[in-house]
Amino acid sequence: MAKNSEIARVQKGALTADEAEALFSTVDHTGHSDEERARRQRAHRREKGVSLDIDPLSEDDPSGSNVGKVITRTAVSFVAIFLVLVVAGQVAFGFVRRSNTANLTEDANVRTVASALRGGVEWGDGFTQFPEDFSVQEADENTGRIEVTVIDTSSENSLECFAGSQVQATAFSVNALLNPNIDTVVYHVNVRLDESGNMQRSSLFGFLKPTGEVSSFMTFVWTKTQSETGVNFSCRITGIDGTLQEELRDQVTTSFTPVQILGTSE
Repeated sequence: MAKNSEIARVQKGALTADEAEALFSTVDHTGHSDEERARRQRAHRREKGVSLDIDPLSEDDPSGSNVGKVITRTAVSFVAIFLVLVVAGQVAFGFVRRSNTANLTEDANVRTVASALRGGVEWGDGFTQFPEDFSVQEADENTGRIEVTVIDTSSENSLECFAGSQVQATAFSVNALLNPNIDTVVYHVNVRLDESGNMQRSSLFGFLKPTGEVSSFMTFVWTKTQSETGVNFSCRITGIDGTLQEELRDQVTTSFTPVQILGTSE
């Protein structure tokens, strides 16, 4: 005999399954039990296309909106266009840079030297730029000599200025010495000092220039000579005062650094 708790309790007045199905088949969109009105509403929705068969597992928006697809297409298009613009900008920048870079190996005069200092020179697989403030004292293939002066306003201290100037002087001088009519390149480096004797730098991304007194820092003298073994390029650094020379020596050498003995050969 089944227990009372296992016996399903039937609520008084409840509809059977068949009665509920028959009732809801006559309900219109307002919830009223009007069989004729419900029939007309269903026919109207079928004609106007309002009624939709919705698949709950489908990714389509049941409202028919395609906003998600539009956003996706827009995002993909934006990324693609951005990448194309970046690549095109790099190509254009490289083309403009190469077209504005003077090749001193073919022609060395005041105009081409100034263009090289303004636009930079190719250095191996890279590119070397120079300080914005510069002047050309001499550039003549007849005398075989080029002499320029730059003002470094990007270095913070003497070691940084020495390292950067060494790279710039080497790139500029070797490019010029590859010209068969040039055998000497003099590259002067000046800096601006404040009242305490410290180097001044440009600020605000280079827009604000220092206004301190211009002082000579050092000079790189590159020469080209011939020998039995070929062509020799040599660099000599001059114009360094005693204090700066000792400072650089302490910063770049140790007790293990070899000492070169200069003497007069007999």
